[in-house]
Amino acid sequence: MIILDTEIEGKIAKYGEMMDHLCPLGYCLGGNWDYDKGHFDSILWREGGETIYMRIPFHVVEGMLDEYHARIQFDKPYVIKHVVNIGLDRDESSLLTTTGVNQFQEPLDQDGNIHRPQKWEEAGEAAINEILNRIHPISS
Repeated sequence: MIILDTEIEGKIAKYGEMMDHLCPLGYCLGGNWDYDKGHFDSILWREGGETIYMRIPFHVVEGMLDEYHARIQFDKPYVIKHVVNIGLDRDESSLLTTTGVNQFQEPLDQDGNIHRPQKWEEAGEAAINEILNRIHPISS
């Protein structure tokens, strides 16, 4: 994991507006969200079973996450690498294993070693800067 020091940390915005701005940039609401916190994820790079993600965590400061006008505050973003098993999982349903990919399989390595970390730190910072150039936070 590469933790990034960026200007987005501490910024407050409306959840729905952020979804409107971030979805066209390839971000989605990551799994394991709750009504008081979540994270936006985007893929920076993928090859085989390895994926490097840009992850922007946030917590809700007003409202609940499923509300368009909920106010969220961004936490420290980071780059993370997941390594997943792209082979067949013989213990799961045949429909999922026939495709060779089971989205419910546990990653082989949830926080894999990131080669050339400076490259990914720069890529993550550039991604955050692109977001900051497109959004208008409510306050800091």
